[in-house]
Amino acid sequence: MGKSAIAIFTGKSTAMVLEDGGSRSWVLDQKKARGCEYAVLYFNEHSEYPTKGFTGHREAFLVGRISNVVPSRWVAGRYLIQFDAYAEVSDSGAWQGWRNPVRYTTLEDLGIDEIGLKFMPMPEAKNEKPEAPDPADAAHNLPLTILAAKAGLALHYDVKPEQIEIVIRA
Repeated sequence: MGKSAIAIFTGKSTAMVLEDGGSRSWVLDQKKARGCEYAVLYFNEHSEYPTKGFTGHREAFLVGRISNVVPSRWVAGRYLIQFDAYAEVSDSGAWQGWRNPVRYTTLEDLGIDEIGLKFMPMPEAKNEKPEAPDPADAAHNLPLTILAAKAGLALHYDVKPEQIEIVIRA
């Protein structure tokens, strides 16, 4: 079996990923993502980020060695995939039009040879949002979406978000 990987379709450039310390704000299975060794980033030129022309649309541009998967400090209910090293790539395949922008796979299935990768250590993250407020305080001050509530409860109870039902009685 090949080296486990997460394929990610993102509009962020290499510079933005390095500033963030990894690839951020993804809806994913934290436990499954933590079990992956690598993240392969493919460029989406149709995203909301101002990186048009960075590289070819759908092209792989970076392989990150995953060090951790932590809750996003930017968007509730999402995750930051942190890297401890990265390798820039070119001619390493294209995004295959998979429906979800996050896909669990292997380097082998993506056509990437781990031996040919030249990893560099990740610089210290620069784009850090201030620490998230204490959840007890946030519950009293901020609105909570059902999606975010399900994500938090799923983590706490070690189940999938789709296994949680929330009923609102008016």
